Amino acid sequence: MVTLFGGLAGVLLLYFLGSFVPGLSPRLRAGVAALIPLLAYFVHAAAHWPGLDVLAIHISVFAAAAYALNAMTAARRRGGRVHWAPVLLVVFLGVVVVVNAGLLYVSTRGLPAPLARWWLGGERVYSGFSGVVAHGQDAAKGVSAELSQAHRESVLGWRVELAGLDSDGPSRTLTVRVRDRTGLPVERVEAELRLLRPGATQPAHTLALNAINPGEYRAVLELPAAGRWLAELRLQRDGTERYRDTREVVVQ
Repeated sequence: MVTLFGGLAGVLLLYFLGSFVPGLSPRLRAGVAALIPLLAYFVHAAAHWPGLDVLAIHISVFAAAAYALNAMTAARRRGGRVHWAPVLLVVFLGVVVVVNAGLLYVSTRGLPAPLARWWLGGERVYSGFSGVVAHGQDAAKGVSAELSQAHRESVLGWRVELAGLDSDGPSRTLTVRVRDRTGLPVERVEAELRLLRPGATQPAHTLALNAINPGEYRAVLELPAAGRWLAELRLQRDGTERYRDTREVVVQ
């Protein structure tokens, strides 16, 4: 949304500045005002690919804004009223941008507390999208892998406690305690925490926890941004993953 609103502001600013260039027609001003932000966004998209849908949204919004500015300028020079088509286009795009901004806010920060209490009855609801798979057989394999992992954890009998994840603030001290089924501490464990957005396939941040006592591991987690996160704790021993657990984290 930053690139979308920033680019839209760039189109407006460049079109305004173009009025001070002698001999520059409104149509050419509109073309230049749309082209420069688009080129800048293409460079950004090449380094951080957002997907074809996001790219298409930027192209359509920048081009439509430039077209609307050109149409309004031409109508004002003729001394007549602006045609309803560009006005309707601008209103439509404005509604689309506002709705998308609201959806983006909800997806990253969740519903505002007053709205959640009124709409959801005050219940805590997890609505994170777990993502998609390209083929159905991959989904079946994923379910089988999760069931196998749960069975291995049950046979292993480890008791894992994770403390500090629900504390306030973006900086949180995490402590993981690992005990076997007899209550003895489990040593030589490689503990790792992965931080992902709901629906993401790659972690945004990976944190290794260091052993401070037998069976006790600690690290400081710096949450990179506000909103909803999924914290995935993974424990390995002797090169084999022995435990995995995912919890939701909310940063205001």
